Amino acid sequence: MTLPALTQWSTGAVAQRARQLVELVTTPLLPADYLDMFSPLRAGGDLCGRIVEVRSESCDAVTLVIKAGRAWRSHRPGQYVRIGVDVDGVRHWRAYSLTSLTKDPDRQISVTVKAVSGGKVSQHLVHGVSAGTIVMLDQAAGDFTLPEQAPRKVLFLTAGSGLTPVMGMLRNSLQALDDVVLLHSAPTSGDVLFATELRTLAAQGRLRLVERHTSKEGRFAVAGIADQVPDWAQRQTWACGPAGLLDAAEEHWGATGVAGRLHVERFRPVVRGTGEGGSVTFSRSGVSVRSDGATPLLTAGEEAGVLMPSGCRMGICFSCVVPLREGAVRDLRNGETTTATPDHPVLIQTCVSASAGTCDIDL
Repeated sequence: MTLPALTQWSTGAVAQRARQLVELVTTPLLPADYLDMFSPLRAGGDLCGRIVEVRSESCDAVTLVIKAGRAWRSHRPGQYVRIGVDVDGVRHWRAYSLTSLTKDPDRQISVTVKAVSGGKVSQHLVHGVSAGTIVMLDQAAGDFTLPEQAPRKVLFLTAGSGLTPVMGMLRNSLQALDDVVLLHSAPTSGDVLFATELRTLAAQGRLRLVERHTSKEGRFAVAGIADQVPDWAQRQTWACGPAGLLDAAEEHWGATGVAGRLHVERFRPVVRGTGEGGSVTFSRSGVSVRSDGATPLLTAGEEAGVLMPSGCRMGICFSCVVPLREGAVRDLRNGETTTATPDHPVLIQTCVSASAGTCDIDL
């Protein structure tokens, strides 16, 4: 009988053979590629999320409620998440502060995006996406957070969309804070994000809200903060907003000897424009080369003598993945461009990516 011979096959060998057969049937794609189409939020795939709600906050701002994939590891109030979104065939990554509760059984997170004049990504997220859209995600990051032992007296100093990380702190931690002042600047009353929620909290006596409407009252002068918050120097302060506000705060807190009580979150820089080919720097190797827009970075690096990790050279095995520290690359398979900044490096596959402008590879 041949049946006993079958028992010589181990479970692992049978599983391996089954995988090989499935891969043969699905070539040139992998089984995982089909799983991504039908279950993009599954465990084991690239971290992504599905937008489940687009909620208007003002005429030029929305809150995106996103159901994160199973690999999502939660966040701390005040942190941000990098979101990858495709706009006109180019994938862009932007960082947005998380405004949601940290523990949601459905893994729903939220970010609030304000459309910036000329901002391709923010305009697209505010006016061009709808429920059901899939976006790429990174794990939460950032240290603009409250300490585990909450300070007794807190001041939040914000302007514009700088209110978003603070809103995440308030929604999660307000019950642990005894004495909270929020001093917020916006052009008009209607431009104040989360206005109804904040004014309700103030009416309930849970925080003191000081609004400054700059179109009528002018910009807030940090040097005169004592007029609004007499005990500001005794408070631990978290400040977020435009560079001018934060520069003035750092100068004033430093000049009065309480710089250690000021915690600042600055907006991230805008990414560079992209081009066709460019200078490629392999920073750790100390090598720079000129590469055209059709040569894989793997090939450019090897020809320059850089030790490059590699595998299938077809974009399948992901053995060649390295961080793009800065600049832009183009995926040779579909023409999509990926950008990165020093604050926000991005993993790329060098075997199927070419330079799309000046770029810096962490290798």
